[in-house]
Amino acid sequence: MDIRRVAFDHPDAVKLNDQVQAEYAARYEDEGDVTPLDPTMFEPPLGLYLMAYDAEGRPVATGGWRTQDENDEGYSDGDAELKRMYVIEEARGNGLARRILAALEDDARAAGRVRMVLETGDKQPEAIALYTSSGYEPCAKFGHYRFHESSCCFAKLL
Repeated sequence: MDIRRVAFDHPDAVKLNDQVQAEYAARYEDEGDVTPLDPTMFEPPLGLYLMAYDAEGRPVATGGWRTQDENDEGYSDGDAELKRMYVIEEARGNGLARRILAALEDDARAAGRVRMVLETGDKQPEAIALYTSSGYEPCAKFGHYRFHESSCCFAKLL
C-alpha cells in the first residue's frame, strides 16, 4: 500500500470524498457532511491530507487533519481535527484506516498540535470502534454538528 500526501482538491481525493458523502447521506438520510472545508486547511503546516493507493494504483483510502484553536465552536488551542477518514468498501478490514490515523497523529504532533479531535455519528459504529481502540475518548461536543443528537465527539492527547 502506498500512502502519500495529496491536496484536498486532488481528483482522487474528490472522488473518494464523493463516495464518503454518499455513504453519510445513506446512513443519516440527509445531504451528507456539510462542514465547511477549504483545500488550504489541509496544507502543511496547517494540516495534511493523505491518500492510500493499492498495488494497481487505485485510490482506496483517505484521511486528513486541520489546525483548530479555541473558538466559538468548542475547539481548544492546540487541536488538530481529523477529517474525511474513509476506506472504500472493498479495501476495508486491512488496517488502512489505522495506518492513516497513525500517520496523521504523527504529523499533527510534529506540527506542534497537542490534541487530536474528531466528530463522527452514532450510525458509524465501525468508526467509533476504530477510534476508541486507538485511544480516543468521548469529549465535549464541538464543531459544525455539536448540537446534533447523533453527533459523537472524541479526543486523544498527542
